[in-house]
Amino acid sequence: MFRGLWKLTWLEIKIFLREPMGAFGSILLPVLVFVVVGRLTGGKLPATSGAVAGFLHVGLPVFAAVMIALSGVLSLVTIISIYREGGILRRLRATPLRPQTILTAHVLVKLTLTLVTMVLMVLAGKRYYPVNVNVPVFGFAMALLISTWSILSIGFLIASIVPTARFAQPIGAAILYPMIGLCGLFVPINSLPPVLHVVARLLPLTYAVSLLEGIFKGEAWSAHIGDVAALVVVFAICTALSSKVFRWE
Repeated sequence: MFRGLWKLTWLEIKIFLREPMGAFGSILLPVLVFVVVGRLTGGKLPATSGAVAGFLHVGLPVFAAVMIALSGVLSLVTIISIYREGGILRRLRATPLRPQTILTAHVLVKLTLTLVTMVLMVLAGKRYYPVNVNVPVFGFAMALLISTWSILSIGFLIASIVPTARFAQPIGAAILYPMIGLCGLFVPINSLPPVLHVVARLLPLTYAVSLLEGIFKGEAWSAHIGDVAALVVVFAICTALSSKVFRWE
């Protein structure tokens, strides 16, 4: 099982890297946006410029991390839809590989790409981004991987019900991107109207942002047990639903 998982994961990584635009959009573009925005605004804002500087120093890295996760999800939805439409999933299912192995390979590819992008962002930040804080890089990377793993399960659920590749990415974007406005990254959740406050508490991205921001600020993991638990519950529910409704053909 593990040998087949490793071979399939490595094969999917090589297939992904053969498309230069896909690699640029998923890996290099978030790093480029992070560096450009940081350089353009970092040199113009004094350290005491309040909420704006706070977003620059904490919110922007977290925003970049969220975009990395969402980019991986949309890419996953598109790839699964293309594989189904082209009959690749049907042929893979006819091999000795178990369905769980095939799906896990795609998750590992996205987590690997997320980790690579995160490393590049940290390295670029040390060189070009003037943030005078001590960032727990390992803890933040773990928080990002947990968040990405949970959000990827939403991608699998979307991929399970989207019939064709033509509609995969637009539908995924329509579901995922509106979450950014309600997750507490730009507007505090407590300041939202009551209805939107309830909606925000039901969104998994809300707990991912809370976890990422807290770990980035140096808070202890014990303060975010609830966030991690919520992300695990989202993963469990979406995985269970995906296994029931996933269409291989």
